[in-house]
Amino acid sequence: MEKLENLTGVYIVEDHIATENLNPTIKVYGERLVEFEGKEYRIWDQRRSKLGAAIMNGMDMFPFEEDSKVLYLGASSGTTPSHISDIISEGIVWCVEFSPRMMRSLVELSRSRNNMIPILDDATKPLNYLQILEKVDIVYSDVAQPKQSELFMDNMRLYLKPEGIGIIMIKARSIDVTKSPKKIFKEEESKLKKGGIRVLEKINLEPYEKDHMAMVCELAF
Repeated sequence: MEKLENLTGVYIVEDHIATENLNPTIKVYGERLVEFEGKEYRIWDQRRSKLGAAIMNGMDMFPFEEDSKVLYLGASSGTTPSHISDIISEGIVWCVEFSPRMMRSLVELSRSRNNMIPILDDATKPLNYLQILEKVDIVYSDVAQPKQSELFMDNMRLYLKPEGIGIIMIKARSIDVTKSPKKIFKEEESKLKKGGIRVLEKINLEPYEKDHMAMVCELAF
């Protein structure tokens, strides 16, 4: 077992990436649990987590720290947020999810993870949860819809600290099925730049996620 350099809270266990389980003995999505020197680790399935896929593909800028405050847009049932919850054991992850069905699973998960706060709301309307949140260190967006870059920027402008980092998982096929993913990625990057967002790193998520690109960003002043 080894700790990955520059990636806080991420480990290599038996040739797999993993996080130390914040809630020992409890699985979130059927992942394998591994014990090592008195600690328990959750194997991180990169085929079920775009952040896991980005790490496997050499993600260099990894802003998560033990005390990070994170706004997660498109939390679904909580697979990736649960690994972030492991990493930011002294921080908070606010999990915005639009689907009531997914929210039921997310609420159940959050009962055993005190640093996860589920929010049933629409990420395209960030003012809706203004009274719940504070400024965050990281805005993480995984919302597969045509306006995914726009809602990402709106949330960054409203909630991200000046020195904070944004991460967006762009799904090309949710934007336009008639264009090539490569063209869409360029167009979305251009949107971000025009919107005052500086792109710091780009990671293609193949072969784990088809037609997906992760972009790590910051506010440009």
